[in-house]
Amino acid sequence: MSRSLPAALLVLFLGLWLAASYGVRYGLMEDGQWVGLCTAPAAYWQCEVRSLLGLGIHHQVLAWGGLGLALLAQVVAGRSGWWLAVVALVFAVPALVLYTASIAVFALVLAGLRLVRQPH
Repeated sequence: MSRSLPAALLVLFLGLWLAASYGVRYGLMEDGQWVGLCTAPAAYWQCEVRSLLGLGIHHQVLAWGGLGLALLAQVVAGRSGWWLAVVALVFAVPALVLYTASIAVFALVLAGLRLVRQPH
């Protein structure tokens, strides 16, 4: 297996994850049709998802989770730290798109730095 294949797969996955995050933002969170449809409690399961995601955005769960995992990835050695950085990116990318960019950008940078760090 080529050395650059895992990196290329990671970039491809993160690109698709970014596109999916924008789909959630513009298709579920900002689309005006959901405002009218979600007036009745528990009318659609999408309304419940939208409500829970709104609470998560308000409390910055994704951003703080990504930042915590990115900080943890900095101190964990080896492949475990690398995988923690990947999981931190999985949290940081949607947090960056979903209105918590101020914290998520630090998680994104820290996780990216951990991914490119050379082993000792």
